Amino acid sequence: MKRRDFIGAAGASLLLPAALAAEPVNFQPGVVRDALAAGKTVFLDFKASWCTTCAAQEKVLTKLKQENPAYEANITFVNVDWDTYGRSTFAQRLNIPRRSTLVVLKGDGEVGRLVAETREDRIKALLDAALNAAMA
Repeated sequence: MKRRDFIGAAGASLLLPAALAAEPVNFQPGVVRDALAAGKTVFLDFKASWCTTCAAQEKVLTKLKQENPAYEANITFVNVDWDTYGRSTFAQRLNIPRRSTLVVLKGDGEVGRLVAETREDRIKALLDAALNAAMA
C-alpha cells in the first residue's frame, strides 16, 4: 500500500459516523457467558438511569470511545441495569457492591474494576487494560 493511500484510509476511518460504532449490549442472562466463551473481552457497566455517578461515568466512557475507536472494535460493552440485575446471582457472584461499578472480564478472570470512579484517567486505564486483554 502506498503511503498516501494508507494515510487516506486511516483518515477516512476516523470520519466513520458514530452510528457504525458498536452499541453496548443490554445484559440478559447468558450474554456474558456466551461472549466470554467466544474469547471476547467484556466490559460490564452496572448502572441505573437515576444514578448521577453512572451518568458521569457514561460521559467519560463516551468521550474515550470516541477518541479511540479500538475500544469498541475489540471490547464487548455490556450495560447491566442495576434496578433489574443488581441483586441477581450474576451480580452476587462478581461481588458487585453497588451501581456505578465497572468490571472487565476475560476468560475465567477479572482484568480490573472500578467502583464509583469518575476520573477520566482511571476509566481510561481500565479501558486500556481491557484493550490489552482483548489484543493478547
